[in-house]
This record gives sequence, C-alpha cells and structure tokens, in this order.
Amino acid sequence: MRVSAYFMPLLKENPSEAQIVSHRLMLRAGMIRQVTAGIYSWLPLGLKVLKKVEQIVREEQDHSGALEILMPTIQPADLWRASGRYDDYGKEMLRITDRHERDMLFGPTAEEVVTDIFRNAVKSYKDLPKNLYNIQWKFRDEVRPRFGVMRGREFLMKDAYSFDIDAAAAKRAYNKMFLAYLRTFARMGLKAIPMRADTGPIGGDLSHEFIILADTGESAVYCDKAWLETDVLAAEIDPAGDLEPFFQKWTSLYAATDEMHDPAKCPVPAADLVTARGIEVGHIFYFGTKYSAPMGAVVAGPNGESVPVEMGSYGIGVSRLVGAIIEASHDDKGIVWPEAVAPFRVGLVNLRGGDAKCIAASDALYATLRNAGVETLYDDRDESAGAKFAAMDLVGLPWQLVVGPRGVAAGTVELKNRKTGDREEISAEAALARLTAKH
Repeated sequence: MRVSAYFMPLLKENPSEAQIVSHRLMLRAGMIRQVTAGIYSWLPLGLKVLKKVEQIVREEQDHSGALEILMPTIQPADLWRASGRYDDYGKEMLRITDRHERDMLFGPTAEEVVTDIFRNAVKSYKDLPKNLYNIQWKFRDEVRPRFGVMRGREFLMKDAYSFDIDAAAAKRAYNKMFLAYLRTFARMGLKAIPMRADTGPIGGDLSHEFIILADTGESAVYCDKAWLETDVLAAEIDPAGDLEPFFQKWTSLYAATDEMHDPAKCPVPAADLVTARGIEVGHIFYFGTKYSAPMGAVVAGPNGESVPVEMGSYGIGVSRLVGAIIEASHDDKGIVWPEAVAPFRVGLVNLRGGDAKCIAASDALYATLRNAGVETLYDDRDESAGAKFAAMDLVGLPWQLVVGPRGVAAGTVELKNRKTGDREEISAEAALARLTAKH
C-alpha cells in the first residue's frame, strides 16, 4: 500500500484526552477515532491489526475443536429473565424497547442466547460435547469509559460456550480452553499468566483471568518468578489428551491479582515473588448448571433421565488485545508490533521523493515485495526523510527498508529491525531474500 493513497491520519502531538500509552499511540498512528465516549471507529491501519488478532483467536479456537457461530448483538430481555440475570446485571446493560414495546438489550455477553440455541437443538448426551464460539461486538455501558479501546463501551469479543454431560467432562473442556488461551497469546508475542479469579456476574466457582505484564498495566499482580523464566508451552502434554496434569502443574504456581493476593498467606518467598502491573486479556469460567437448569437446557442421559448440561464460558477481548499488545510492546518513538499482528510487515521508505533513480528503485522493490506476498507500506510521499522515519517508527512495522541516493549508486539498501534498532547495509537482493523468507 502506498502511503500517498492510504488513509492514515497521523497526529504529531499527544491528544490531551488520551491517558495511557496505547490510547495515545492508536490515535497518533491513525488507527482509531472516537465517535463518542467509549465508542470508536476503526480506521484502515487499526482494522488490519484487529483482523489479524481476530484471526489468531479464530484459528486457536478451531484448533481446540470449538465451532464458530454468529449470534446477534440485540437480544430479547425474556431470555435474560429466564436465566434470572436481567434484573441482576446492573446499569452496565443497555436496555432497549422496540416499536412493539418489547424489552430488548444490547448484549454484554451471550450465555442466554447460546443456551437457547442449544436447548432447542440438542436432546441427547450422544450429541455431546459441544463448544460453540462467537466473535461479535458487545456493549457494556461503563460508568467511566476510558483508556481508549482498553475500557470502551463497545468492544469486539470472542466468547465460547461449552456443553457437557457431567462435571468431569466440563472440566476437560475447561482445561482444553486453558491451553488454547496460552497458545493464542503466545502467537501474538505475549506472555499471558493465568490467575485464579472472581467469577463476578457470570457466575460459577472456577475461573481464571489471563494477565499480561506491562509497566502501564491497570492493576497490580503477583506471581512466582518461574512464570517468567519458563516456556509453559514447551512442557510435555499428554498425547492421549488428558490435560489435567498440565493444568494442575501450571495452576499450582502462584499467580494472583491484587484483589486475590493476601500477603500474609502468599506461599512464595519474597525473593521469588514478582510484583508487577498487569492487563486482563482473557477470562474463562466453569459454572455448571447456572444457566442450563433455569433455562431447561437438558438432555437425555445414558439411562434416559433428563440431565441439565454442565457449561462453561470463555472470553477474549479481541479489540482490547490490540491496546494490550501496544501497552506491552512500545518505546518512546511509537508502537513495536510483533510480526504476527503487524498491519504490514515492511515499511519501505524512499528518502528522495523527487529523485528519479530512487523512485525507480523503490517502485521496483515495492512491486517485488507485493508479488512475493509481503505486506508492505510504501512511503512514497514528498516529505522529508525525518518525517518519514518518524511516521514509520510511530506505526511500528517490524522492518524498515530504506532507499536513498547513495544506496542506489552502490546497489544497496538499509534494512532496519524496528524492535532491536539494528541496521545493516545490504544488497537489495539480500534484503528481499530476508523479507520474503518464511516467518
């Protein structure tokens, strides 16, 4: 994509309303624009990142055996009355009345809708287990929406729902999703630590938040330093599919949010306890028959008896993740995108917009990269070199490829790694080989 043809409205100054790094950088890099408090439009650069995050989430859900569906944003209040949550949820629920005076709501989550789908379609234990997931916009009317997409009112969320015949099977579904979440965040370059959590308005008695550590995190967290020193996913996993030993091994390592941490009862010696800031990026719950029993989601069991199914739900804040990744990966110049979620892999900079030889060399490199399937943002504007470098550092693409008069004369280009800052003068062919290699 040529910058001259792109829509990427950059800001030179930090917006006064942006209180945290991700909000500032998303506004400055032209990723989002606020429509009203807590509600944002996603512009081309931001939408590319959002879609890449969404796709990683989707692939790992599919890999876990979950099946994608799409549920509506507007839900009938009667479903929530059936579960008993309509009056209990509170003012965060946006309640609506349609033209026929029927009570509706903009869904903050979808346990009721998916339970209704299940109860009308599945009648026998032989059709279990099932796990259905949905990537859809949600709405929670936050009293003080702030921090950009980190705590907005409208947000994109992946929510999955498992249905099993008994508690043991439901726990296996929980463990499977526990592993899927670790894989999901690792693919995005994030170290996510599962921490035992309060179940809140979702309900149940087993819940974990997945927290990434960031200096600008929203809350204090405490964990055994082994979490930071160990590659959890390198651990041996039972090839027969029993994830309980894996789950027990890693949840036995201490990790707690500020609300759950009791210094007097902490089992970790002070020398081994890491105190940091954290950002929640996912939350999983096992809540048994909390929704299935009142809503009549029952199946015929092995002996013909009616059995309410055991359920769990599993959420990932997809739009929130974009902000969280920036909070965890930035410097004083701008964003530093992990390759898996970067909007483009390469930023191509022509230092001399009016130089015919530089234009020809840059155009040729751009065509070659595009033909090789490498996503490239080509700054072909008639701007100063300083402005172009500042823009590329701000948007944070993993690689920068710089073409200038001296390099054109020598047959070389400059290749810069955004994360490390390392630069090297190499031939155009060597740079193309590096950038077109599988990654």
